[in-house]
Amino acid sequence: MIELRNVFHSYDGRPVLNGISLSLAERRIAVLGCNGSGKSTFARLLNGLILPTEGEVLVDGHDTRRDARAARQRVGFVFQNPDVQIVYPTVAEDIAFGLKARKLPKEEIARRVEAVLDRYGLGRYRDHPAHKLSGGEKQLLAIAGVLVLEPHHLVFDEPTTLLDLRNRRKVIEMIRGLSQTVIVVTHDLDMVREFDRVLVLEDGRVVADDLPAVAVPAYVRRLS
Repeated sequence: MIELRNVFHSYDGRPVLNGISLSLAERRIAVLGCNGSGKSTFARLLNGLILPTEGEVLVDGHDTRRDARAARQRVGFVFQNPDVQIVYPTVAEDIAFGLKARKLPKEEIARRVEAVLDRYGLGRYRDHPAHKLSGGEKQLLAIAGVLVLEPHHLVFDEPTTLLDLRNRRKVIEMIRGLSQTVIVVTHDLDMVREFDRVLVLEDGRVVADDLPAVAVPAYVRRLS
């Protein structure tokens, strides 16, 4: 479970999040909000990419400030733009990167890389230059590079925004099949209708927190 306890965050004295207290334990959670609502800052707080100005963020009991390494190992983060995450020349090398950083045995690294390549249909691209993949394939690679680390929780920041319809469907199906707790920041309202919980942020506060059938219409009303 991820907990936020009276969390505030500011940039250069400008408040972005204002006193958020939540427990995130459902299997599928969406975070909606207009640009500037604080949702991307909220997402980055969940694995310690940024730290709260005030308050605490706990990941399975590990404080992102005091026990950053343990917290980050439990929460995988997938950025909107996959080019931010792809750092190695070939597909297999890029997927292996995080495992090597954890100093796992070579045999374990090879086993995990092969498993994730096969699971997500990337096996034929094993030795392919990562930067030459299509946008959808890059997104799959970025997700695979996070999943191979076997995190307990996953945070996606706008995972379908840059994708065409075909690849959007692929990513949605992938997310649907994950066993971990998944938190998705998105504007894609159709994607979240099957989720367990939807949070709506506005001016750094949670203004709706309910089932999709209740929270999504509340969000749409605020847009009108």
